[in-house]
Formats: sequence, C-alpha cells, structure tokens
Amino acid sequence: MTARSLTRLIRPKSIAVFGGKEARRVIEQCDKMGFTGDIWPVHPRENEIFGRRCYRSVAELPAAPDASFVGVNRQLSIEIIRDLSARGAGGAICYASGFREAVSELADGNDLQDALVAAAGRMPVVGPNCYGFINALDGALLWPDQHGMQRIDKGVAVLTQSSNIACNISMQRRGLPLAYIMTAGNQAQTGLSELAIAALEDPRVTAVGLHIEGFDSIEALQRLATRARELKKPVVTLKVGKSEQAQLATVSHTASLAGNDVVSGALLERLGIGRVDTLPELLETLKLLHLHPPLKNLDISSMSCSGGEASLMADAGVRRKTVFRALKNEQHQPLRESLGEMVTIANPLDYHTFVWGNLEKQTTAFSAMMKGDYALNLIVLDFPRQDRCDAADWNTTCEAVIASAKATGAVAGIVASLGENMPEDTALSLMAAGVVPFSGIDEALAAAEISAGIGTAWATAAPAPLLSAPPSDGEIVTISENEAKAELAKFGLVVPMGKVAITAAEAADAAETLGFPVVLKGLGVAHKTEAGAVKLNLPDRQSVLEAADAMKNVATGYLVEKMIEKPVAEIIIGALRDPVAGLVLTIGAGGILVELLDDSVILTLPTTPEAIAEAISGLKIRKLLDGYRGGPKGDVAALVAAVAAVASYVVSNAAQLEELDINPIMVLPQGSGTVAADALIRRRK
Repeated sequence: MTARSLTRLIRPKSIAVFGGKEARRVIEQCDKMGFTGDIWPVHPRENEIFGRRCYRSVAELPAAPDASFVGVNRQLSIEIIRDLSARGAGGAICYASGFREAVSELADGNDLQDALVAAAGRMPVVGPNCYGFINALDGALLWPDQHGMQRIDKGVAVLTQSSNIACNISMQRRGLPLAYIMTAGNQAQTGLSELAIAALEDPRVTAVGLHIEGFDSIEALQRLATRARELKKPVVTLKVGKSEQAQLATVSHTASLAGNDVVSGALLERLGIGRVDTLPELLETLKLLHLHPPLKNLDISSMSCSGGEASLMADAGVRRKTVFRALKNEQHQPLRESLGEMVTIANPLDYHTFVWGNLEKQTTAFSAMMKGDYALNLIVLDFPRQDRCDAADWNTTCEAVIASAKATGAVAGIVASLGENMPEDTALSLMAAGVVPFSGIDEALAAAEISAGIGTAWATAAPAPLLSAPPSDGEIVTISENEAKAELAKFGLVVPMGKVAITAAEAADAAETLGFPVVLKGLGVAHKTEAGAVKLNLPDRQSVLEAADAMKNVATGYLVEKMIEKPVAEIIIGALRDPVAGLVLTIGAGGILVELLDDSVILTLPTTPEAIAEAISGLKIRKLLDGYRGGPKGDVAALVAAVAAVASYVVSNAAQLEELDINPIMVLPQGSGTVAADALIRRRK
C-alpha cells in the first residue's frame, strides 16, 4: 500500500469543524492566528458560529474539506469519519476518547477503534484521543485549547502522543521557533513517524523533535530516518516508557542485558536519529539543529569571565562525549594579547573581567578562540534580571559573540548556566543573528553531542534495512550445548574439541581420548556454574569419575571438552528477540562478570565488522583486551570475527531463533584466536 499524503491535512486551505465547545475553540484559535482559508462549522442546531454559517452534515459542505476537526462523541465520530472519507476529504483529527486507550474501562474500545480505522479507509485520520495540531506557518490550527505559539516563517516541528506535553512545549520561552506542534493520540491509523515525514516535507521546517512513548511502526521509523537523511533535516527523539512486549521465559544472561530501553537506543543510533533524556534537552538540541547543520565532530570550546563557570563547564563535559580539545599553538598569542598576562590560556577558558564591557577586545578574544576550528564555540553568560538590573554590558558581550561568529564563520552559542537567566527577548535576538541561546550547561553539551552524533551517522553509508523475520509458530525448545556449538561452528565460530557421554565411565573414556586436563559439564542445565554442573581443570580419569558422580542428579548426560588456556578476557555474545526491533545482538563482559560489571552493548541486525569493532571498543572490558597494566593483549580481530559469525548464524536462522547465549567467549592472547566455552540456543521447532 502506498503511503497516504498528509499535505492537505496539515497544510489545509479549508477546515471543517464538528461539535460544540471544542469545535468553537478550533475556530477561535484559527482566527487568532490569522488563518485565511475557509472554515466550515457543522452543527445540528446552531445556525452560525463566530459569524460563519453552520452546516448540518458532511453532505451539505460546499466542498470536500482539506482538514476536519471531529469533536463529537465516539460513536458519532465514526459516522462522520466515514462520511468525510466518502466525500474525498483530506484528513481528520479524531478528538474523542474511549477507544483502545480505555479498553480496561470500556469493553468495546478495541472494536470501536478498529471501526474508526475501517471508516477512514484511505483518508488520513489522526487519533483518536487526540488534541490535533498547530501549524504556525499558515495559521491553521485544529487545536481546541490555548497555546503559546505565534506565526513564523520557518522553524522546527515537535510531535508527541501526549496532548499536555504538546501544550507545555508550546509555552516555551527559549527562543525556539515552533513551526508545528502535532499530537498523535492512539496512533490508530496514522502514527508519529508518518506525521513527522509530512512535517519534514514542508520546506519551511528545519528539524523534527519527537516525544515517543512507544514506536508506532519500525518500518515507518526507518522511512522517517531515510527521508531525514535525504533532506538533510535532523530528527531528535525523547524516548520514554516501555513498549508492549510479550513475556519471555528467558533462561540466559542475554535477557538481563538487553533491556527494552537499551534496544531502543541502539535502534535510534543505527538510524541516525538523535536521542535526548529530557524535554529541556530536546528543545535546546532543536535550537542548535534549527540554526546549523549537524556538527562535524565533538570538539567544543568554552569561554567565561569566571573560573567557577569554567569549572562547571569542564565538570559537565566529563558526563558527555564532547571534548574540550586543547587550543592550537597559533591561538595562544592572539588570546594573550587581547586578554592580558594574568589569564591562563586553556579550554575551557576563564577570561576574567579584564575585557568586560569592551566590545573591541571581547570580539578579538572570541574571534581568536573561534579560529580554533572547533565544531561549537560556547560563551557562558548568565543575564541579570531585566526588572531590577542594567544588562548593557551583557548585551555588549552578545554583540561581540555575534560579530566574532560572523567574522570567522564559526558555530557559536551563548550559555546561561541557569535556564531562567536567558531572557526570551535576548534568546530571540541571538537566534535571529545565528547564535544559539542555550538555557543550561548540561543541555548545551547534550545538544552538541547529539548533533555531532547525527553528523557522524550521516557521514557514513545509510544502514541496511533492519532484519525482518517474524517468529514461526512452533514450540520453543532448548537444544543441547553440544548441538548448539556444532551449529555455530558451521558459521565459523571456534569451539573446543569435545565429546558427549551418557555415563560417568563414558565421560572418563572420552577424557582420556581428548587428553587431560579437561572440562566436564552436565547436559540439560541452563546455568551450569550455579547448579554445580561444570568442573574445570580435571587432571585424570578418577577426577572425571568423581565430578560426574557429583552432578548426576542435575544432568541428563555429560559433555567432555579440552581445557582452554587462560584467556585475556571473557566475553558474552547473545541474541534476543525484542518485540519492537526484532532479533538484536548483545556483546559484553562475560563469565561471572555479566551482571556485576553491567558492561554491554546492543547491535541491531544486520550488522557489519566495522560496527562490531566500534561496539567492542566502547566496552569497559576493552582495557583488558588492550593489555591492562602490562598484561597480554587479546585477539580483538578474532573476537570481531567471532561476533560476525554469530551474527551470520542469527540472520540465517531468524524465523526460528528465540534466544542465544554464548558465555563466555574466551579471548586468547593476540594471534591465538577465540574459543566459545559455552553456548545455549532456544528456538522454535
């Protein structure tokens, strides 16, 4: 099915409104924002509303409306939506609640939502349980409430499932130009991603922010990421909540590592979509992306007239990936000449107050810093209260920053360490001059980090489509460790030499054939160490017999393997079926350190050797692999190959595989490879 066009709906030239109180508010808000198109009220009894003739039905309307606000009860909403679709309308907002969101209170909620979608047919419908949207570019509001927006020529779009959060964002005083505010409600037919694509297609929209409670469609999210990359318009998300997921009877360590939120982060990173943690971070990041393309790297500079502020900035940087790169040699002399001998030339830089209020000297100093080829240049500046103080010198600093950015072509921002110390008028004037007015140090660094992350993603080839393999319907079974290793070995994973035995005597015979020392494991046990079903370094036949006897009550048989030499590090590789992203891969510190170190990373599939190597480089245990405190280096190349082999197995068996756990992979000294010491596979028959 081809995608529905939402252009008529979100950029209407005619609006029909159905209902009473809420419908009147929609007309009122359109009038306040200067909407110049047609507005057609529909009401069964009223003759006119705000000087406009009232119509009695969809059939009476002068033409098929581009957009309709349906603010009536849930049963009648379905009838009106059906009539609008038949008339060829451009789309509708369904305001009524009592659908799938209320299924615990209303038994017919699911059925009514299905009926609503069926009634809409190919006509776009947003909701139900939806406030609608504000188009501040054209003054078109299908919005039954107050808001804080005003007409603009260009800006960002912010979309959310929550109407109240949309209201809150509309009231921001941070200087962020809001082109669209959109809500999606239940996303019964049209989801946030579809709405976001429609907003991106508007040439007046510069970037998109999403507040997501649950992904509506992975396919739609991938289309959004692709279109954002094509149009060079960034998308940033605030992902909260938990996706609806089936209960998994997990028996592996992998499940404890791959929390849904972690998977969401890996998914967004793959797609080149930025992710923030708070609403303030979302707004501040959008300000940066509205004014400037994604940053080229993580290098930033900072200047302030206070050592305390410089320390705040430096400490905040510890929590971020951003880098306060050292100044270039050629910057030192110009900074020294403009700031004097008592200033320590560094980054972050405390320029004291020697040049305070001096436009020429401040411009010279700021320009010298901005010539350092930093991706972003920040000046910390908290403004005085406008009702009690004189901000003349602060305004001089703003002028110096604007002049310096213009002269050097650098990306610059002024940061108020306390958000309330950035006056709205100042923020608006800075935005107009191309300087980002950041409210909060942490938020400014978050914006820089996220912007640079998008820039890095866009600088590489677009990712392959996500692995799409719905699980088969068969019963889930756990295969034996020996079978699991044999299957994985076919894909290139190195496993120990081993033999399966039923009795203790057979196990001892197998050990003698393999050669001592050996490992004895009990078959049919998930967590062997906890159950006492694994014995290491058995040196002779008698020790094998005794170990087999000790675990006979928990094991269905035995696996005898050659003992592996002492590794540099132990790694876990796992796969788990996430209800949203499908099968994902986990890499982390393995052995007994899995939960203790909380050191893991998620890879969405399919993946590449380059992505695997980058993921491994971000693990804490990488220090061991690099030869910690004079120890031997691990065979990282072999580890990358091992992960790639597992990823290939997972992709090839995607329909049947439910869970995979290889713990540990023994990473041997450089040049010696890796060996999978244990493996568990759960799959459908």
